[in-house]
Amino acid sequence: MPMKILIVSDTHGNNTNLRKAVANMGESLSLMVHLGDLMCHPDVIREIAGCPVEIVKGNCDSFTDIQAARLIDIAGHKAFITHGHLYGGSWGIGTMKDIAKENGAEIVMFGHTHEPMLDKTPGMTVINPGSLSKPRQDGGRPTYIVMSVNDNGSTDYSLVYM
Repeated sequence: MPMKILIVSDTHGNNTNLRKAVANMGESLSLMVHLGDLMCHPDVIREIAGCPVEIVKGNCDSFTDIQAARLIDIAGHKAFITHGHLYGGSWGIGTMKDIAKENGAEIVMFGHTHEPMLDKTPGMTVINPGSLSKPRQDGGRPTYIVMSVNDNGSTDYSLVYM
């Protein structure tokens, strides 16, 4: 059975859409990755998720001692996760990709811009789930990304508009 990972960012203390996203995942949710600007205690996010959660600190999360960037393993796939503000947001994608490559990661996950992005090229996938509470892209619909790790180890990504 495929592993399902919910990737979110920039909830800014308004967790209504986060709860909806978790509910949409149902029993298939294996892991949540929150890319910062939670603006609430991390335990609130963990409670909503009801599954393991990986979290990084955003520029609005000064109250917490969570790391601002980390390397994590998702079913054998190494990912560099960060909010992105320390790397210039979308202008720092090259830097984030370089950090990922230097550390053997094949995935970069970041937030901060409040605009979704999904760029899958051979050897590197760069994603930004956008924002669940304050989207900035055209149309202004909250977004998140679902990552699937299939039984054969391959990955698929779906950008979900609420």
